[in-house]
Amino acid sequence: MSETNAGAGHGWVRSWSAAPQAPDAGLGSLDGVTPFKDVTVRQVVRISGGGHRVRVRLSNEYGTAPLTVGAAGIGLAVDGGAVREDSARVLTFAGRPAVTVPAGAPILSDPIDLPLPALTTLSISLYLPELVESCTYHDSSLDPAWILAGNAVAEAVLPGEAEPLPARALLSAVEVVPDAPATAVVVLGDSLVDGFGSTPGTHSTVPELLADRGLYVSNQGISGNRLLNDGLGASGLARFDRDVLATPGLGHVIVSLGHNDLSIAAMPRDGDGPLADLLAMFPGGPVTPDDVIAGYRQLIARARDRGVKIHIATLTPDEGAEMHTAAGESARQAVNTWIRTSGAFDGVLDFDAAWRDPAHPSRVREDLHAGDHLHGNDAGYRALADSVDPSLFH
Repeated sequence: MSETNAGAGHGWVRSWSAAPQAPDAGLGSLDGVTPFKDVTVRQVVRISGGGHRVRVRLSNEYGTAPLTVGAAGIGLAVDGGAVREDSARVLTFAGRPAVTVPAGAPILSDPIDLPLPALTTLSISLYLPELVESCTYHDSSLDPAWILAGNAVAEAVLPGEAEPLPARALLSAVEVVPDAPATAVVVLGDSLVDGFGSTPGTHSTVPELLADRGLYVSNQGISGNRLLNDGLGASGLARFDRDVLATPGLGHVIVSLGHNDLSIAAMPRDGDGPLADLLAMFPGGPVTPDDVIAGYRQLIARARDRGVKIHIATLTPDEGAEMHTAAGESARQAVNTWIRTSGAFDGVLDFDAAWRDPAHPSRVREDLHAGDHLHGNDAGYRALADSVDPSLFH
C-alpha cells in the first residue's frame, strides 16, 4: 500500500501551515537575527485536526543555495520550550537523519507513527550546521521559537541561553494521516488571516478559531499580501497553486484578499509623505474593482478545475486607518456588492458585516480592532470566526 493510502485507509491532510516568504518580502523580523550557522532552531506549532501519522514539510523555496539540515526532531511541546521526552521522535529524510535541500525546493520528512489528538502543540527542532545565506521564512510568528547554539535537537529542556526567534524559519507545514476521512480547509489571505493584532500564544487567529470547531485548517495568510501584485510575499494569484492547490487533502479554500490591492492603489504617492517607505514596498499601477473581480474569477476557475470548493470573505472597513481614502472606500463597496450578489463563489463569508459599526458602516466597531481601525484584536478575530458557518466545509 502506498503512503498516500496508508494507515486507516485515509490519505495525508495538512493540519498546520505557514506561507513561505523570501527574506526581503516580509515585515523585517529577521533583520536583527544573525544568519543561521551551527545552530538549532526550535519552533512551536499547534496543529488543527489530529491523526496517527505525521510528517513535516520544510522549505528552501526562496533559498539561493542548498540548505543542509544536520538533524531534526519532533515531539509534544511543553511550556517554556521543552519537549515531553516520551514523545520525542527523530525526523528522517529517505531514512537518513540529515538532508540537503536544493535551492528553490521544499522537502517532506519521512512519516512517523505518533498519535496526535486535535489541537496538539508540537515542538519541531532543526539543526543547521552550515550557513543559511537566504532563509525562507514566514513573517511573523504568533507562537514561540528559539535559536540554540550547536546541535540541540535532542535536548528535552530549553537551555537558558536560547535566543527568541520572532519569525517562522524554514518550516512550512505539518501533515497527518487522520483516523477518519477528513478534508483540509485553506484560508488564503493577508494580515486578517495571519492574525496581525492578536495576542501571541493565544491561538486567536481566524484559522485557529475555526480549527477549534473540529476542522483541519491551513493558514496561508501573509501580512501585507495582495491578490494581484507581489510585495509582502508573492501575490495570491502567483502563490495559489503552491500554497493552496498543492495542499494534501484539500477540499475547500477561503479567500480573504483584495483589500490591500484597492486601498494601496488608492493612496496618494507623493514620494515624500509619511507613508512613502510603506508604499515603496508595494509596486504596481492602478487597481480597479474590475481588476480584483477578474482576479477572483481566476482563482474560482483554478479551484474548480481541481474539484475544490471556493469561498470568499467580504472586505472589511478601514476608515480611521492611515491607508483609508474615499476612493478606496468606494472601490471596497463595489467589490463587496459583487461578492454578495454575483453567486460566483460556493459561499460568502460576510466579514464586513461582522466588523462594521452599525452607526458608521465604513468603520470597524471600536471593541473589535487593535487600535489602528484596520486589524482585529482577539475579540475582533473571534467575531469573524463566529460569523462563519462550519457546515459549509462538510
